[in-house]
Amino acid sequence: MKDKGCAGCTGDHLGRRDFLRVGSLTFLGIHLSQYLRLRQTLAQDGVRPRGKAQACILVWLDGGQSQMDTWDPKPISSFKPISTNVPGIQISELLPRMAGQMDKVALIRSMHTLENNHGVASHYAATGHRPSPSMKFPSFGAVVTREMGPRGHVPPHVMVPPMPKGKQFDEYFKGHFIGPEYDPMILPDPSGKDFEVPDLSLPKHVALKTVEDRRAFLDVVDRHYRQKVEAAEFANMDTFVEQAWNMILSPHVREAFDLSSESEKTREVYGRDGFGQSLLLARRLVEAGSRFVTAGGFRVQAWDTHSNNDQVTREELAPTLDRGLSALLEDLDQRGLLESTVVLVLGEFGRTPHINANLGRDHWPECWSVALAGGGIRGGQVVGASDERGAYVADRMVTMGDLFATIYKTFGIDWTKTYMHPIGRPIKIANSIDDETGEPISELL
Repeated sequence: MKDKGCAGCTGDHLGRRDFLRVGSLTFLGIHLSQYLRLRQTLAQDGVRPRGKAQACILVWLDGGQSQMDTWDPKPISSFKPISTNVPGIQISELLPRMAGQMDKVALIRSMHTLENNHGVASHYAATGHRPSPSMKFPSFGAVVTREMGPRGHVPPHVMVPPMPKGKQFDEYFKGHFIGPEYDPMILPDPSGKDFEVPDLSLPKHVALKTVEDRRAFLDVVDRHYRQKVEAAEFANMDTFVEQAWNMILSPHVREAFDLSSESEKTREVYGRDGFGQSLLLARRLVEAGSRFVTAGGFRVQAWDTHSNNDQVTREELAPTLDRGLSALLEDLDQRGLLESTVVLVLGEFGRTPHINANLGRDHWPECWSVALAGGGIRGGQVVGASDERGAYVADRMVTMGDLFATIYKTFGIDWTKTYMHPIGRPIKIANSIDDETGEPISELL
């Protein structure tokens, strides 16, 4: 349904809209008006479901992680298995810090998906659907945001940092037909020296007192104008204007994005790279009220180790993951946030059990691993099993629909729900293989 408040932001009201926006939210991937429509829509929908989970951090391992070199060690790997703080569970020697966190973590070693090219596989992992030329599907992050609603004035759906230039994969994490209101706000790399969120910061030459004075002046103009032109759309527009001010001027919102308020020790524990700092910012955002944050750091190669798999994994990828993820889990736990925050670690697929001519591992969706923690997920266990080479599912196949259904259930969301696409087709929010509805993984709950 068309929002009247949005109509009031065009034409004669262009100047007022531009003033309220302060910056250009299109740079971040979401318009402020979209954010405000989201809040109004959710408020009109009534009571929201209740579950243990209140937020989710998706740690996205762009490129596809090698299961046998991380969560599911096998004799074919160059890296030895090590014991963890949970008897009977071993992981790769490349993850020594995570070995001490396994009581918080559940591992799925029998994920099976359908696509083996980055684009379509990322789409599948983000939405649970294969791409279709006739429609676009909402991501499960957008679904969580829609079903749960915002908390306070902090943006409910965030991605940090953006995908690499030249890739359009961030399209797969949007709301699409359920509304651009549910798209993630896309933030720049927080490890950058001059990191800031332009749309939540006033220009340096504009003082807060000046803006407040201008707001008072705008109120006077509005009152005068409304005496001459009475329109029903002002009722909605008043709400959008007030929420815009709250978001832009709220110290609480600005503080959530301010990594400089963290101690040097904390920033070092997470790691000064883009991966670690994005996880730290994700923690700050869910603590402030965000519902769904995709973090992890998107690099040109990332986990796509077609060449020199062992060297790149040992020297770059695994140490970064081990440091940042272990810091995130410990930090959330110490702050009392882990029990209400699902942490989901996955990429678009796994890697081949064999090594290619370039000493690398190629794409492999047949069987791979996922790590979960928090939000009511039972840690200290393994679900499913791969064969002796980590190539195929040997026990308890888990699909993307099953994974989504599990996460939805932690939030109290009905995983059997469907959304009606504008072309008249019902779309499952927990879609599984062969268009079946996924089922929650009972062992995890």
